[in-house]
Amino acid sequence: MRVLLLGSSGYIGRYVADHLLADPAVQLTELGRGDAADVRFDLSTGSPGALTRFLDAVHPGVVINCAGTTRGGARELTRHNTVAVATICESLRRSGCGARLVQLGCSAEYGPSQPGSSTAEDAIPRPGGPYGVSKLAATELVLGSGLDAIVLRVFSPVGPGTPPGSPLGRLADTMRRAMQAGDNELKFPGLGAQRDFVDVRDVARAVHAASLSAAQGVVNIGTGRAVRMRDAAAVLARVAGFGGALHDMEGGSHPLRSVPHPAQPPGLAHAGGHGLPLGAGHGAAGGSGHGPGHGRGEHGPDHPTGPVGHVYPDGCGSWQQADVRTARDRLGWRTRIGLEESLADIWMEAACRM
Repeated sequence: MRVLLLGSSGYIGRYVADHLLADPAVQLTELGRGDAADVRFDLSTGSPGALTRFLDAVHPGVVINCAGTTRGGARELTRHNTVAVATICESLRRSGCGARLVQLGCSAEYGPSQPGSSTAEDAIPRPGGPYGVSKLAATELVLGSGLDAIVLRVFSPVGPGTPPGSPLGRLADTMRRAMQAGDNELKFPGLGAQRDFVDVRDVARAVHAASLSAAQGVVNIGTGRAVRMRDAAAVLARVAGFGGALHDMEGGSHPLRSVPHPAQPPGLAHAGGHGLPLGAGHGAAGGSGHGPGHGRGEHGPDHPTGPVGHVYPDGCGSWQQADVRTARDRLGWRTRIGLEESLADIWMEAACRM
């Protein structure tokens, strides 16, 4: 199977490339803006005609698009996340290769959801920021293209190589610097937000499965379990050996107290170890993102009662959890790597910088 991979130098793209290269049945060609790509091409500025000529020459059976950006203003996000996908779709329509398109979408397309709920593919998207809007527009272009295409809506990817600008990557770096400085108190925003963290290596497996499948439309890629950021931070602290206290930057100076966590996901059963306090303090969960969310109240972990606040930088509010039945039923895909392993790998990379 000849596969054309776009965006192989990105966080997810690198793992997709590695996974595909391990399959002897795959002939992989990488196209991108960087020098490491087999062919250099900028999707945000290149013409559909030029890409069509390349498709006709290479004649791939599958085109996988991992290209895009999470940073920048609305113009840059639109150029790299939406215009680029319009170029891909138009080129595939013009080409005679008949390739299947696997497009990587994201959970930010859905926007905020009701705490305690699982978001299925038929949910009405209401993105809470320009990034989600740009990715949703790309999804609509793919779905309306008439191509043999599937969009994988990836929830919160984690694992080795997690970008330092992402919340967990930034937390690992903040914890590393605190330990280097001998600081026993660490402040971080957005600890009350709950997200469906999925390992990037499992995402790569899902992309491979989608390229071999006949499934079309939107498919969620996640674990089906939301985890509170402060609980993920507790696991990271245990892995790192950080015994200090963790405070929410918008929750005042009150340390987060250790309390039982109902229906805790596998791998987080001992998240309160090594002195890192968890749990249900007062105050809203804070963050630095641009999207709306709910503050976390004192009446329980899954049903916030506080005011709306900016709790996480993806525009998805206080809660996101994927309904993953479609991925299981149509792709035969399930996650294999638990959050604790993902966080251990994140910390190993952070520790190498100590």
